[in-house]
Amino acid sequence: MSTLDATRAELALVVLYLNKAEARDKICRAIQYGSKFLSDGQPGTAQNVDKSTSLARKVFRLFKFVNDLHGLISPVPQGTPLPLVLLGKSKNALLSTFLFLDQIVWLGRTGIYKNKERAELIGRISLFCWMGSSICTTLVELGELGRLSASMKKLEKRLKDSDKYKNEEYRAKLQKSNERTLALVKAGMDIVVAVGLLQLAPKKVTPRVTGAFGFVSSLISCYQLLPSPPKSKTP
Repeated sequence: MSTLDATRAELALVVLYLNKAEARDKICRAIQYGSKFLSDGQPGTAQNVDKSTSLARKVFRLFKFVNDLHGLISPVPQGTPLPLVLLGKSKNALLSTFLFLDQIVWLGRTGIYKNKERAELIGRISLFCWMGSSICTTLVELGELGRLSASMKKLEKRLKDSDKYKNEEYRAKLQKSNERTLALVKAGMDIVVAVGLLQLAPKKVTPRVTGAFGFVSSLISCYQLLPSPPKSKTP
């Protein structure tokens, strides 16, 4: 493959990535929380960027609650333990509620919805829903990692006389384990961000701490949305 062909392929992946509304939202989220970290809650340019980006992101999330509503009523993989099923469905319900209420918050900030006090109350309720969904996600990922670890140990026993890293099934499970570990880290960070936004521990979770955790969480989200590079054809 020539240098020009390689460049075209890389640019095609960038275009594919940026065409995703979710990817643009997470890039804006990184800008938002990076600005929050820089401002540390103090008035200035960084805080203005934080507020304006936060408002702009809400447009990307219009009607996004339908995604988790669909996940709520969708069947779960066969063999999933009941506690994990209930936690997963709770996460879908809480996240869908957060995204729905967030649209009312957006209407309030744009001046379409006139009751400011109620809009602020709805905003707090929506953040509690988001924190709840992040807690459910954390518990789901812990449970799924435990299940993956047990199945990998069984597979290792079967493959004790061969190189496990050459086994396609083992590599797939290992990749899945890495993905779930990353999702677990992100969910844990999002809980801290929610605590900061709700000001539940203002002395410990300051705007700078909230911004730092939110920024790293956003970078993880951006990484998770990266398209898979095309597989090279074997001769």
